[in-house]
Amino acid sequence: MISLCSDWEFTREWSAGFAHGEGRFPLVDLPHTAGEVPLHYAKPEDYAGICGYRRGLSVPLEYRGKRLFLQFDGAAHFAEVYLNGEKLAEHACGYTAFRVEITSAVRYGMENRLAVRLDTTENPAVPPFGFVLDYLAYGGLYREVWLDVRGADVIEDVFVTTPTLTRAEIALTVSGSGACRRVTLLDAAGAVCAMAEGDDNKYYVNYSNARPWTLDEPNLYSIRAELLDASGAVTDEKTVRFGFRTAEFCRSGFYLNGERVFLRGLNRHQCYPYMGYAAPEALQREDARILKEELCCTAVRTSHYPQSRHFIDACDELGLLVFTELPGWQHIGDAAWKRRSVENVREMVTQYRNHPSIVLWGVRINESLDDDDFYRETNALAHSLDPSRQTSGVRYLEKSHLLEDVYAYNDFSHDGTAPGAKKRSAVTPDMDKPYLISECNGHMFPTKSFDPWEKRQEHALRHARVQNAAASDGEISGCFGWVMFDYPTHKDFGSGDRVCYHGVMDAFRNPKLAAALYASQ
Repeated sequence: MISLCSDWEFTREWSAGFAHGEGRFPLVDLPHTAGEVPLHYAKPEDYAGICGYRRGLSVPLEYRGKRLFLQFDGAAHFAEVYLNGEKLAEHACGYTAFRVEITSAVRYGMENRLAVRLDTTENPAVPPFGFVLDYLAYGGLYREVWLDVRGADVIEDVFVTTPTLTRAEIALTVSGSGACRRVTLLDAAGAVCAMAEGDDNKYYVNYSNARPWTLDEPNLYSIRAELLDASGAVTDEKTVRFGFRTAEFCRSGFYLNGERVFLRGLNRHQCYPYMGYAAPEALQREDARILKEELCCTAVRTSHYPQSRHFIDACDELGLLVFTELPGWQHIGDAAWKRRSVENVREMVTQYRNHPSIVLWGVRINESLDDDDFYRETNALAHSLDPSRQTSGVRYLEKSHLLEDVYAYNDFSHDGTAPGAKKRSAVTPDMDKPYLISECNGHMFPTKSFDPWEKRQEHALRHARVQNAAASDGEISGCFGWVMFDYPTHKDFGSGDRVCYHGVMDAFRNPKLAAALYASQ
């Protein structure tokens, strides 16, 4: 794919003429935040509004006969895409990628004008919005944008599952006239390991020399799918990375490749000081490294939305398990809002399902009330798109209706004197289903990095008590502390300066004493 991350004109005040090239505006590169925010007292007004991004797009004549797509990895939060003044598409989610075909709209051999109208406000029609959030949802084209040049026939998707540690099953989605297929297994260095067998769009590889993906040795492979013309020339190809691994949550815990692993982890927001969500690849990868190598976590929960593919790629490479979930926080909107949320599930699963690090889909709005019809639909959709992974949904409710595979509960019961965790039997309505603690501590004991020693010590001990209680219970699959680092929030929350000092690190990823508890493991 061709990067389109440089030389965008940007305005905080969209006008109809912007899409047609009127005016001149400062140039920015992506990732970009719609407005820089202060470290303290940040508020939506710092970035919210209707803004515009615009750049030229040269398409050479030799691209005629091919199919052209724009890919937006993250546009927060309601995007309208224009080419040469014509609106081509819109997308209502700031946390998932989307693609726009421009084949018939583009002017070949000429300079085209690409523009994006971006509503960065907390639009109540767009999940996760509609009520107050305990975090800021920054705006902007905060992930990369690409031009994808494909053949006349296109491999839309390659989905790889590993039912055993030596077998990969591959499902292709192809649009076009039905060209011949070739599917190849590659190792991490790109060397050919085996050719897949099968026909049409279903293939498989049995590879006895496969090295499994584990936490200590996260071995990665790739499947390269190609379309061939009558002469055997490649007309289109798509390569996806995966790992040979099995993952299962049971009543007795979580099992990776048949071995029990306790999910000792932290929740993670994707914000950074001043830049909001607009962190480049290096910072996304650095957070994964910190979680794995400095904090010694085995898992991370991407609260409360899908996060950068660079972060998930790093989790794949480092051996860090991931619980990811659809965008949302407590609020469930009307029927149209729910339809968009269901689409969020579709995008999340199809975009991230080849990552070996992801072991659990969150298909329920974080801490929302029961809504059986809605959650039957999200759960069924996730299972239909990815039968290889289990589902969950984060609750603060005891004995909530369990429609998913794993009961995930935010256990904030520990107050310094109470037991570290509630008994599983007091929380879940089904003792035969797997159980994990999705959040703990956090707002129960906010602690700044410069607080007195005694408070910082108690903060660390509270994390220790909860993690110890969870790890010593043979029927709890894992425990995710709240939260990796301090983060800005709305005026309704935080410590008066609109910052939640809930992290085991400060906003700059400097460790507090509580971080030592995780690092010691």
